[in-house]
Amino acid sequence: MNDILPIILSIVAALAVIGGLIPVFLKARKNITQYPGTRDANDPVTPQGGGTLLEDAPVAPAERTAPAGVDLDGLETTDVPDNAAGLETIQVETPLPVAGRLTRLRERLVRSNNILGKGLLALLSSDKIDENVWDEVEETLLLADLGTEPTMQLVDALRERVKVLGTRTPEQVKALLREELIKLVDPTMDRSLNTTRHADKPAVVMVVGVNGVGKTTTVGKLARVLVAEDKDVLLGAADTFRAAAAEQLATWGQRVGVPTVKSDVDGADPASVAYEAVKAGIDQEVDVVMIDTAGRLQNKVGLMDELGKVKRVIEKLAEVDEVLLVLDATTGQNGLNQARVFSEVVNITGIVLTKLDGTAKGGIVVAIQKSLGVPVKLIGLGEGADDLAPFEAEGFVDALLN
Repeated sequence: MNDILPIILSIVAALAVIGGLIPVFLKARKNITQYPGTRDANDPVTPQGGGTLLEDAPVAPAERTAPAGVDLDGLETTDVPDNAAGLETIQVETPLPVAGRLTRLRERLVRSNNILGKGLLALLSSDKIDENVWDEVEETLLLADLGTEPTMQLVDALRERVKVLGTRTPEQVKALLREELIKLVDPTMDRSLNTTRHADKPAVVMVVGVNGVGKTTTVGKLARVLVAEDKDVLLGAADTFRAAAAEQLATWGQRVGVPTVKSDVDGADPASVAYEAVKAGIDQEVDVVMIDTAGRLQNKVGLMDELGKVKRVIEKLAEVDEVLLVLDATTGQNGLNQARVFSEVVNITGIVLTKLDGTAKGGIVVAIQKSLGVPVKLIGLGEGADDLAPFEAEGFVDALLN
């Protein structure tokens, strides 16, 4: 009996330790919460990674294909209450078609950015184009953030074309300027977004950039673009350091009936949230998973390394199809420095240029593309929810010259 008693006591102690660890483990798993924005109250959905799933109303158009276990009916009229995260009741909206956005954005670009084009047209329409005029052309291009090398390239091409033309009509000047500008903007670059679902996995899009350029807003606006194209989308709130960033993203998602995966703990590991979001996207068979990342200061080596970690962790589950770098057009050449640093950490596949309506420096489009060999894929020309659209080289130049 004396030999058996120590064994019994050891077993009891081991069970007590295990019992104490179980709640800790469960609590860690519940830090990841899925905010669906859409669900059928009669069809409970278990969120990936534990946590609580908000009781939200059905919120999507009948013609859309819902992820497994999610009811997306009634997008145009249903209010989506968020009664667990403290967010206000949000009316679900129908995003504008992409085609309508392009027309509106081009009109806005004509009004806001035509200083560059108008200035060049006026200079090149002068009766006599001497060295002083060419100096002014060069200065106009440099002030528009075109960059030194593209400026020299364009001025040399214009000099040659004007010399050949001799006497020039305004129509001829506009035509040659349009042709040369289009060459610089380069319509041959592939500006399509890789958001087509793979055979067994969703397309994955990471959105990166420094603080204050509008990454979370861009993710929300891009979600609207994809929903307008009848894609099922899931958002991952991997910006775990900025206060209310996850709630802001969840709000954007709820406005168009898109679920959001977020952490309930401030400062949580961004890579873990990204991993859970992609896992949820795979399980729910959505078309696209978009990951919003924290604003990285390009001189903070540790934070930049962490961004690389987020990408590597995602790739354990699925390929990262797009890494979009968001840049503020008003930052000019500083945006180039940001772009170079980010491209060294993750493979940037496209640029999103925001606040292009707030500057006459449209030349930044050319400068970025020349510097990185990466196309501008999306542009933002306003504060509205649907003020984001695919970039078109010819449409951009036409807007500059009209």
